[in-house]
Amino acid sequence: MPLLFATAGCRSSDAFAGPDPLSGRPPLSHDVVTLQAIIKAEEALVTLYKTAIAGHFAGAPQASVLGPLLAQHEQHLARLRARLVIPSGASSPASPSASTAPAPSAAPVTTATLRAAEDASATSLVQQLATVQPSLAQLFASIAASDATHAAVLGG
Repeated sequence: MPLLFATAGCRSSDAFAGPDPLSGRPPLSHDVVTLQAIIKAEEALVTLYKTAIAGHFAGAPQASVLGPLLAQHEQHLARLRARLVIPSGASSPASPSASTAPAPSAAPVTTATLRAAEDASATSLVQQLATVQPSLAQLFASIAASDATHAAVLGG
């Protein structure tokens, strides 16, 4: 008696429960993709602050205000990275990169530039709140509140 499933074709998903090992890496969850985007945005803010402190505000009284704001962004970045968990077999997590170092030939970063970046960050984070799990939304809300406070400190 011939085997019926052999003539009908056998897909790996017919024989096994769970993810199909032959179908490639599973897609990242919405929360992971969102978190990766927020990490990149926070890295960009850190870069702006480092560029401002090293350039336009080097030695200026404003540098004493920008330093603590930069330190808060670095703390935000550490908290965001600590939340990033990539399932095995999926793409690698966002990692510290050279993008967090100031570019040597970057144009001067002004207080208005920093204020606009803080406002944009706070707005983006608030827009993500309803799309992610509650604990991640709470982290985003905390960082958004901090960014809004930074914008106010910068004259916004």
